[in-house]
Amino acid sequence: MAQRSNFAARLERWYNAARRDLPWRRTRDPYRIWVSEIMLQQTRVAAAAPYFERFLKRFPDAPALAAATEAEVLAAWAGLGYYSRARNLHRAAREIAVGGFPENYDAIRALAGVGEYTAAAIASIAFGLPYAVVDGNVKRVLARAFAEPETARLRALADRLLDRARPGDHNQALMELGATVCLPRNPRCPECPVAALCEARRRGLVERFPVRAAKAKTVVVERELLLIRRRGRVLLWQRPADSSRLAGFWELPEAEQLPAAVRGEALGRVRHSILNYRYVVTVIGAKVRAAPRPFVWVAEAALDGLPLSTLARKALRLASAR
Repeated sequence: MAQRSNFAARLERWYNAARRDLPWRRTRDPYRIWVSEIMLQQTRVAAAAPYFERFLKRFPDAPALAAATEAEVLAAWAGLGYYSRARNLHRAAREIAVGGFPENYDAIRALAGVGEYTAAAIASIAFGLPYAVVDGNVKRVLARAFAEPETARLRALADRLLDRARPGDHNQALMELGATVCLPRNPRCPECPVAALCEARRRGLVERFPVRAAKAKTVVVERELLLIRRRGRVLLWQRPADSSRLAGFWELPEAEQLPAAVRGEALGRVRHSILNYRYVVTVIGAKVRAAPRPFVWVAEAALDGLPLSTLARKALRLASAR
């Protein structure tokens, strides 16, 4: 117990002095904390921060988010990826707008798109409830600090270490340490506030923890997109509502979808990654005599208000930069 108390005390002193000034750390509003935690699922802090500011300006509370259309929510989310997060956020906002934000772990966990980690983060940070968070950063810190090879044991370890008087700060301190000091590669051990207590460091085995599963093989996919413009409009198509995780998003046509198109010059290449897939996309200027279904002409001035896929946005930015 003494070692655990020492660990928590060192960690929290460091956090109070060294934590980054992130926009979601300036509030205890559960709505804002919830939005930030959903955005931070599968997204780095640097990428999420500007989206968070814009999203909250557009949807400052749950009733505003609930009143929006799905297309408006997806347009505000476009570029962050993993769009089921935005749909779940929208669905849950409708519940919150009616009954208020839930104030206990089980009710928070029941919201659409909220798992154990997210519920623990919201419960501890917004309401001071004693639930330990266990994300990738926390697992790495604890696996190294206690030289624990079994991932399944890390949750119980996190629960035992939790400072129940300050669960929100304790959880954020662990996550911050993993994000800024206890890095996956080249960890900054001399800067670590708990280095003297780190068992993996004592044994000279820091790089071996946590034990990693085999990485999936990278798959490279090459595609061609056609950029077809006419009198201030661009040719697009919208994915059907039940088609995939990108349902409702607008796309540029792929070359094989319009075999009769007259191809022009290649405008350049864009790259995009999803999990272990690496997409290399050549954007080609083209012309068509007619636009068959499902293609429609969309005014370029209206594009900012549409939920465009990330690849479509990248291709359009590429063309506008020429």
